[in-house]
Amino acid sequence: MKKTLIISFLLLTACFFATAQQNSSISFEQFISLRQCGSPVISPDGNNVAFTVTSTDWKENSYDTEIWLSIKGEEAFQLTRTQKGSSSSPKWSPDGKWLAFLADRGDKTQVFVVKTVGGEAQAITKEEEGIQGFDWSPNGKFLAFTKNETESKKQKSVKERYGGFAFDDEEFSLSHLWMIDFLPDMMPLPNEKPCYDTKDSTKKKDCITFPKAIRLTDGKFTVTGFGWSPDGMKLAFNHQPNPLISSSIKSDISMIEIESKKITSLVKNPAGDYFDTWSPDSKEILFLSDVTDTLSQFYKNNRLFRIAIAGGTAVELATNFDENKNTLDWNPEGIFFQASQRASQLNLFQLNPSSNRFTQIQGLPDYVSLVSFSIDGKNMAYIGRGVNSIPEVYKMVDGKSQKLTNFNKQIELWNTPVSEIVKWKSKDGTEIEGVLHKPRNFDPTKKYPLLVVIHGGPTGIDTPTPIPGYVYPILQWTEKGAIVLRPNYRGSAGYGEKFRSLNVRNLGVGDMEDVMSGVESLEKQGFVDSEKMGCMGWSQGGYISAFLTTNTNRFKAISVGAGISNWVTYYVSTDIHPFTRQYLKANPWKDPEIYKKTSPMTNILNAKTPTLIQHGEFDKRVPISDAYELLQGLQDVGVPTKLVVYKGFGHGITKPKERLAAFWHNYQWFGKYIFGENIDVPSGE
Repeated sequence: MKKTLIISFLLLTACFFATAQQNSSISFEQFISLRQCGSPVISPDGNNVAFTVTSTDWKENSYDTEIWLSIKGEEAFQLTRTQKGSSSSPKWSPDGKWLAFLADRGDKTQVFVVKTVGGEAQAITKEEEGIQGFDWSPNGKFLAFTKNETESKKQKSVKERYGGFAFDDEEFSLSHLWMIDFLPDMMPLPNEKPCYDTKDSTKKKDCITFPKAIRLTDGKFTVTGFGWSPDGMKLAFNHQPNPLISSSIKSDISMIEIESKKITSLVKNPAGDYFDTWSPDSKEILFLSDVTDTLSQFYKNNRLFRIAIAGGTAVELATNFDENKNTLDWNPEGIFFQASQRASQLNLFQLNPSSNRFTQIQGLPDYVSLVSFSIDGKNMAYIGRGVNSIPEVYKMVDGKSQKLTNFNKQIELWNTPVSEIVKWKSKDGTEIEGVLHKPRNFDPTKKYPLLVVIHGGPTGIDTPTPIPGYVYPILQWTEKGAIVLRPNYRGSAGYGEKFRSLNVRNLGVGDMEDVMSGVESLEKQGFVDSEKMGCMGWSQGGYISAFLTTNTNRFKAISVGAGISNWVTYYVSTDIHPFTRQYLKANPWKDPEIYKKTSPMTNILNAKTPTLIQHGEFDKRVPISDAYELLQGLQDVGVPTKLVVYKGFGHGITKPKERLAAFWHNYQWFGKYIFGENIDVPSGE
């Protein structure tokens, strides 16, 4: 009897602590420290899978990425350990015996190789400028890579005499293609050092030497991507006049023959052309192109083509597929691409290159990304997740998927919100979808504070997930008893070209109607506390939040993250001038009215909502001048406002400590104006 009572007590205690753990508050540090998987690559024979795991290094204020390996479906183990750096972009050698990867081990990023059976990784490049991207040749004897040009003697002498200056849009370094031999028999032993500086491989007293890299391309253009032909005799590559983002609309495709170094132009349309992959027989390439359209590629569907390298007319594929296509591979099983399908799925499709018909691959999780295929196309590795789970690494063999990781164990005791897809009609009758996050104990008879979180893009998309956030404490707010709406406003991806075009010459205006109609739809259901509503977003979501700040007083607090406040200010300052011209269909000198109609600053005198502004110090996409303009305008009309500048950052916050600060800044701001709390940000002492 006594033994039974003890067992019952222990079981009750275990249940109590499990419940307590599941209901315990989730800290911002826990959220930011979640380990994440990425970059799965399946071995050529389809047996093994390498992938990356990214973890948070609070001491170094960085994210550390390392490579893990699963052999024949067994439990994965960590393959690389990089001190004060990361290892990424794993690629299998064609024989499956080696993994090459990029690593920044205390110096510039170089290509390393490691045997898959174990051992120390060794660098096989030592380029002063570092390596940008690389790939194995199909026979495994070479690696091609891209790197930036070395600073010329003239550039150095000018800098020495005149100091630092640059002409606008002329401060860049071109990138070109190089190739190096891979000599597995000459790999150094753990106690030997590689040399890299002789023409052939010969042993020296204290090191093993490697051949020098051979230059493949030269000229006044920059290489942005490339791929080996399956026969190993050619490389197709993308090139554009310079690496500036606006130059991508001038991207073309050429081919170099490895033996002769002869370069042939393959695709040169007036608009951007983007190489994807080769056909299995090396006779054709697959590519995306805007063809002649230089005025609307930001929101129109991309177009997929095939063309013979011997010449001829390009053939367009999947013309009846109404969404952007992310091409993955062309192998003996067909052409594979993926695309978003509303908020409910990110699907994988198989296209028959002969019939031009496509079908959706079945038996996969709701959201599939980063797919890698075996050489015969029959097996694959991918990242997948469901609506209530975070991403995992999967391996699919003979149509059956096997989960290789268990990252969801990290959140199994978390009190994550319940996510559901909701729909409503906007002011003009357009159907809008969004994701609604609710507390687990949600009661529709009660009223809840509502926080609206708006994604960027505008061609982004929000989907159901148990851990939404970025710099917004959504989990903590739902734990406090709030609901969170993430609307896929007009212009979002996943709904087709017509939907993405609805905010052309309608930015801000149509977006606000989509957001506010979503809010009103929830209010009509009776569970929203209309006196406790807030709104926020980053990038385009920050712009829409700024537009709401000056055009409605429905919210009690707003947070504008890296948002545009004045399209004229943005247009003359951003690094992507075509974006504004394409969406507004004019520059501000030809049509000042459309810039006025769509700019938050136009109605600054109507602003009343307390507004937090968050911005990166060196943001080139949305320059910080937009933040200062909104700040000054709000101050001038007496609206409570603060600007937080994140030192050293561009358009996004990419380090954990500053991301933690941004979490606290939003939590504090909305805590004050929505929840009536005075929250002190912990000092860390």
